[in-house]
Amino acid sequence: MDVPKDSTEPLDPVPRIRAGVFFTPPAPLPRGRHGLTRADVVAAQRERLLIAATELLAAHGYVGLSTKQICARAGASLTAFYQCFETKEECIFEAYDRFIAVLIERLVAITDDDEAWEEYIWALVREYFAVLRSDPVVARAFQVEMDALGAAARERRREALTGLAQLAYDTFELRDASRVVGMPVDAYLTVVYGIRQIASDAIDQGDHELATLSIDGEAWLARFMGGEPSPT
Repeated sequence: MDVPKDSTEPLDPVPRIRAGVFFTPPAPLPRGRHGLTRADVVAAQRERLLIAATELLAAHGYVGLSTKQICARAGASLTAFYQCFETKEECIFEAYDRFIAVLIERLVAITDDDEAWEEYIWALVREYFAVLRSDPVVARAFQVEMDALGAAARERRREALTGLAQLAYDTFELRDASRVVGMPVDAYLTVVYGIRQIASDAIDQGDHELATLSIDGEAWLARFMGGEPSPT
């Protein structure tokens, strides 16, 4: 692997992502002649750089994070980095987009129409928390540390959360249109923001808080999202 000679390894320990959840570390490139195409090599370098940027962001935050540190951790040269990304911010944003894509894929997979409405809502929230727990390093990077990238990061977050709110609205309308009468998309956005902040605060307090986080069965959530009032 091509490691820049003038790079300084970041301070360890830096926790690693969990392979196969959001990112899959590529196998080391073979030495000498091999049958890999140029596209294969660039794709492997790209994945390693995305992983390295995510791990460093989660461990040390954005302030002081350099392109050279990302390259050193990924085992890639600066030339390889700039073949994949124009800036370190672009690298981090692409990693964030992966995080959101996997999250949406996992939420969309919950399609049991036989569940009670309230159980369906709680199932979505449980799955969201489960996705975060499945890789705490990625969760910390993109739910806590990425905001330090500034206005561009906040705009990306707003777009992602607005998309999640619209997805929730569309899903609930297809499942039971009567439940969303009088509920604008902004109402769902309020819930999405609220639950995200609860999760982000738990992540910021440590792995134990994330591991024990639960609002499963909370009547306020079900009722706000169109559930039946609790019997009195």
